[in-house]
Amino acid sequence: MIPYNVFHFLKRYFRYFLFLAFFLSISLSVVSGQKRREEPPPLKERIFYGGSFGLQFGTLTDIQLSPVIGLWVLPRMAIAVGPNYRFFKFGDDNINIYGGKCYSQFVVVQDMSKGIPFLGHMGIFLHLEDELLSLESAYWKNSAITSERFYINTVLAGGGISQQMGRRSSVSFIFLWALNDSMYEVYGNPEIRVSFIF
Repeated sequence: MIPYNVFHFLKRYFRYFLFLAFFLSISLSVVSGQKRREEPPPLKERIFYGGSFGLQFGTLTDIQLSPVIGLWVLPRMAIAVGPNYRFFKFGDDNINIYGGKCYSQFVVVQDMSKGIPFLGHMGIFLHLEDELLSLESAYWKNSAITSERFYINTVLAGGGISQQMGRRSSVSFIFLWALNDSMYEVYGNPEIRVSFIF
């Protein structure tokens, strides 16, 4: 069961990303002078599924799974939410990190092949994400925390490139930087992810 304060936090930030997605799309449409009106696709065609994963084995084992469900709120603006799980093993230490995230993506260039034919159907996008993670107090030796686990909140921003794989599917390479510093060093700077959408 999700504690009330965590649920309230996620609910508040999800509304924030909805507002941000709407505001950015409207602003950019006005600036670019797009006055064309088209009938939006049905809701079921605007919903997408996907996520990212990471695998590293050796001295440090790092396994990350992060499925998402999202919605194209506007032709170039998507929002998504989902859980996040990460497992670290370093020596005798096993660490389980879990939490949730919500993000917004804005597509800057939808299809680079229109300008540079040999690049295929690649796109460029901006990415803004808010992530809440639960960490183990014992591993990070946080004496200020009396419970077994504590939460950290991180805002990540960056961008990436996507390659269209089908009418509704794509693979993306995302480069993110943590905007608020954390002493716990959960993220690399940049944080590099491979994400799939279908």
